[in-house]
Amino acid sequence: MARVFKYLISLLGGFFVLRLRNHCWLILFAVILAPAARSADILSMDIASDKGTYTMTSEVWFDATIEQVFEVYQNWGYSTRFSSAIVEARDMEPDEKGRAQFYVRNRGCVFFFCQSFERQGYVESETNLVLRAFANPETSDFHHSNESWKFLARDGGTVVTYDLTISPKFWIPPGIGPFLIKRKLKDNGGRAVDRIEIIAQELDVE
Repeated sequence: MARVFKYLISLLGGFFVLRLRNHCWLILFAVILAPAARSADILSMDIASDKGTYTMTSEVWFDATIEQVFEVYQNWGYSTRFSSAIVEARDMEPDEKGRAQFYVRNRGCVFFFCQSFERQGYVESETNLVLRAFANPETSDFHHSNESWKFLARDGGTVVTYDLTISPKFWIPPGIGPFLIKRKLKDNGGRAVDRIEIIAQELDVE
């Protein structure tokens, strides 16, 4: 009788192991076959420097509506949430011409060289189409700093084309300095895109 009981237990144990293995395979197949959640995708990025002027052009796809993404970019206050290099950012009162104003303070370190710098200027915009920001050299640490963002709905999300041209007033170590600045621009931009997408997805805009 004991042998029969042990035999039944072994059969039941084998049955449960088989069920468990089958269940694991089903889970594995479900994970493989399930559609992958899309996330922000850097389609292209190009950074160059020439005689103290740096340029950057990038194209990024976000899994969010054009209204959501535009809202993130047009509100300067969000900048500190998606970029660790920005320590302060805010919208300011319009100037005498009625143009929206902005203020941004960045801080970054390359090895032992750290620098804090400010930009203040005005913004031009066409809702859900384009943003342009121009720093005032009299109130900024740049001879010029011009940025533009163009927005286009594509593949159920939004593509943002970004163009930047900056000429810093502050000292940059010669030789390796330009290389490190370009690397910083690339690294910071790459880390920011996922955070921008998360913020955009949380917004309830029409």
